[in-house]
Amino acid sequence: MTSGHDEFCARLAYALARATSRSQAAGEIAQMIRGEQGYRWVGVYEVTATEIRAMAWTGTVAPAVPHFPVTEGLCGAAVASRGIVNVADVRRDPRWLTTFGSTRAEIIVPVVTTTGHVVGLIDVESGQVNAFGEGDERFLGRCAQIILPLFKRLS
Repeated sequence: MTSGHDEFCARLAYALARATSRSQAAGEIAQMIRGEQGYRWVGVYEVTATEIRAMAWTGTVAPAVPHFPVTEGLCGAAVASRGIVNVADVRRDPRWLTTFGSTRAEIIVPVVTTTGHVVGLIDVESGQVNAFGEGDERFLGRCAQIILPLFKRLS
């Protein structure tokens, strides 16, 4: 990552540390990630043993499926693999659960504990096919590491 991203990562960590609630932190994180890269839509999801649930997202419209079983969708694939799922054209992937009908590409990055448990996800969507590359994977992967404390908070 560039030094600009290093600076962004420091701002992201600071925003997380000063947030007064999990919902505030998740909302600010989603907005900051969206703004840094100019992404169309960013969601932050919590992962439990049975469910994936949207905590916050950018924009004014909620995802069409705000919670679903941990085994479903591209998000479920990211949980199962504990790795990044980067789909160039979601309409060609049968695992895709529609968030917005205009989505064409999606990247999901898991937030993984040191013991290998997926506790959260960063989900980014684009209206363009082939929207995400290795640079996005590196950037979002670093963001996922930074926001791990969000999923350890109790409030």
